[in-house]
Amino acid sequence: MAILTISRQPGSLGDEVAEALSRRLNWDLINRDELIRRHLKSLIDPQDYHFLSESSKYFNYHSESLNMTYMQYLEQQLLKAAESQSMVLVGFGSQLIFADHPEAQHIRVIAPEPIRIDRIRGRFGVSEQDARQILVTADRRHRRFVSTVFSVDLTDASLYDLTLNTGHLSIDACVASIVAIRQELETMQRLKSEQIQPDVKLNQNLVPDFKHPAEIEFARILDMYQIEWKYEPKTFPVEWDAEGNVTLAFSPDFYLPQFDTYLELTTMNQKYVTMKNRKARRLRELYPGIHVKIVYKKDFQSLIERFSGQEASHE
Repeated sequence: MAILTISRQPGSLGDEVAEALSRRLNWDLINRDELIRRHLKSLIDPQDYHFLSESSKYFNYHSESLNMTYMQYLEQQLLKAAESQSMVLVGFGSQLIFADHPEAQHIRVIAPEPIRIDRIRGRFGVSEQDARQILVTADRRHRRFVSTVFSVDLTDASLYDLTLNTGHLSIDACVASIVAIRQELETMQRLKSEQIQPDVKLNQNLVPDFKHPAEIEFARILDMYQIEWKYEPKTFPVEWDAEGNVTLAFSPDFYLPQFDTYLELTTMNQKYVTMKNRKARRLRELYPGIHVKIVYKKDFQSLIERFSGQEASHE
């Protein structure tokens, strides 16, 4: 099942983001306290329960009754639970427990220190100096848990698929961003699982290493209409510096041999549209015999139907 892990700086609203995300998706929300309560409270004595609530080192202690460390047992229970339910996991190194899980995505929520201090002042009604000390202590505690239990620095950006700055983003915007990357992963997995195997006159013997889910979807549509295609078959230099070195090149996503046409896919993001149009314009100027089209995702189906109609008229 799907897993979203949330690592957060104190005062970053990471807990609030996790709670809103859990409500939006209707997934179970588990933080460190809930993890211990759910999986260990009934198995250990009150003293051990207290130590686990207060000390990161205690998670690495070997339990005679469990015949493993407390953390090993908790990891085992979480991985088992993930087989049957989707979860939002907050803290406790969950991004490391599920680092290799194919259905997991890892989020880091941060905010500038002055904003975090102001939030702590507002929440606890303390002075700026006291708020700063609370922040330092909480930051240290968060880092210590992950470094003690997993020997990893939780601030390492490579641990995360997405970092959100609540100094600039609202809770709703953060939730929307997380849901978007979740949906993108689901789309990629679905399209890969549904890919049509090459037959008839179709296509490359090996499935290319597509760079974007839209390319997978477009290739499937081409296959459905039995239109032969090649993926990024050629790169065209379009700009050079004074010494003749290539400074800008264009590698259209698809080539349709039947129509001698190159296609470059794009989204509605204006930044990418502008650059791709510039490259296509230069390509037409420098290589007048080359046919290239910029294709928006919303136009996939109508374009394919047009090409399919052209093919039928030539038969």
